[in-house]
Amino acid sequence: MRKFVSSDFTCESWKSVEGYLLDLQKRDISSKESFKQWLSDKSELEAVLEENMAWRYIRMTINTLDEKLTESYQFFVTEIQPNLAPFEDALNQKMMASPFVKELAADKAYSIYFRGVQSALELFREENIVLETELSTLSQQFGAISGKQMITYQGKELTMPQAANFLKDPNETVRKEVYDLITSRRLKDRGALDDLFNLLIQLRNKVAKNADCADYREYKFKALGRFDYTVEDCLAFHDAIEKLIVPIVKQLNLKKLEKLGKPKLKPWDTEVDPDGLAPLKPFTNGTELLDKSITVFQKLDTYFGDCLKTMKTGGFLDLDSKAGKAPGGYNYPLYESGIPFIFMNAAGAQRDLTTMVHEGGHAVHSFLSRDLELTGFKSLPSEVAELASMSMELLTMELWSEFYTNENDLRRAKLEQLESVVKVLPWIAQIDAFQHWIYTHPTHSTEERTREWLNLSKRFGTGLVDYDGYEAVLESSWQKQLHLFEVPFYYIEYGIAQLGALGVWNNYKKNPAKALSDYKNALSLGYTKSIPEIYETAGLKFDFSQVALEDISKNLMDSINELN
Repeated sequence: MRKFVSSDFTCESWKSVEGYLLDLQKRDISSKESFKQWLSDKSELEAVLEENMAWRYIRMTINTLDEKLTESYQFFVTEIQPNLAPFEDALNQKMMASPFVKELAADKAYSIYFRGVQSALELFREENIVLETELSTLSQQFGAISGKQMITYQGKELTMPQAANFLKDPNETVRKEVYDLITSRRLKDRGALDDLFNLLIQLRNKVAKNADCADYREYKFKALGRFDYTVEDCLAFHDAIEKLIVPIVKQLNLKKLEKLGKPKLKPWDTEVDPDGLAPLKPFTNGTELLDKSITVFQKLDTYFGDCLKTMKTGGFLDLDSKAGKAPGGYNYPLYESGIPFIFMNAAGAQRDLTTMVHEGGHAVHSFLSRDLELTGFKSLPSEVAELASMSMELLTMELWSEFYTNENDLRRAKLEQLESVVKVLPWIAQIDAFQHWIYTHPTHSTEERTREWLNLSKRFGTGLVDYDGYEAVLESSWQKQLHLFEVPFYYIEYGIAQLGALGVWNNYKKNPAKALSDYKNALSLGYTKSIPEIYETAGLKFDFSQVALEDISKNLMDSINELN
């Protein structure tokens, strides 16, 4: 319930926001009590504004074809955010000038919060406000372009997620036909996406230079609050994936080739079942997906099931794939409501089940941390947020019998999940390495970027997929990664968290009750402890070095071999 912001506040004009900011800016905070109340009021305003923007974004991504929804989101991005930025900086300065900061910082939660505020102060430049506004507006063009990508197959119009289901069809003719339709449609937008990305890189580099950073990589590491690991750690992670995980993916592909009786995979063969079985179909529509997911979560932990039930009752989900819907899936935390929103593009595939439990893990995290004192305590670093979601994928696997009554289908689903974990790690490393190159070479040409992508594709690929005749598809394959356009440098977190999730799963297999208790305790912390401390609470070591990866990769391969 609001105490500072009016209950009828709707954020329809800048003036309606400004009054609250002026109150905070002018208020006397000369006592500890008044300072803490000021922090609380500031936190409430942040929650209200963030949720207002969230709903505009959610509605726009559900229907990118509705111009009014896009205009509503753009209003916030162009009218509210730019005016908000200088006030945020002024309020941060007022906060950090308080003599009570040092006293409150004795509490680890406040210490971490103030650390982030100090970093924001160091990066803030007034001249970047207009650039950040332009970047926010431009980056949403990716969703608009991708949302319009449809194909027609067998007389039906299909979204890309719906079309992708055919890439698992045992009939190679079907797979090739659909693959050709998908890739030719995507290639129509290749030039537009290249132009968009070139502009984004140029603007991001300018933001970094304005903030006196050597490049956008340095800027973004600070902006993302990467206090607990370095650029060098990321580069070492790339090397570890190349040395330990890529050979495992190669083994899996060789086994697949042997079953298919082919010397090399064609790009439409990478998703097919090598035994010629039809693709798994765990559900028919979003309603069934949600209801069965609630049952799975309830069986794992009644609190988890209750979280999804609350979201269902309040209408905080939009799951089915449909025309005009932006690609991908997300869980959007709503700090004022305390109930998150799940968005995805379900088309009846096994990967949709994985997405649902993944986003459900994020949702549970939102519920567990929603009662923390300040909005800043709930604003999670991605390395922690993704630990919640990726762990949930693995923790729920044994309960997928709710979706698969056939024991062999359940075995296939679990095997597909574990193999996807192995296969995604090189892609994560490749995307991250690509970003390191992009932003330390900001004046590169489109041709140079393509060459670097192809070099990285060799480094993190197996050499067992034949792209002869489909060179343009491989060259532009990075364009399907939303993060590159919308949330730069946010991707290695998936790799770090995936290794942590495997640790949670290993702990669960040894002692389910303790592992679940540790998991919930870690998520309840929000961001009131450092990342290594949160991982430790979850029963893990925050370590993604080659040494740590050796044990994890061995355990993972043992589990895969047990299912084969």
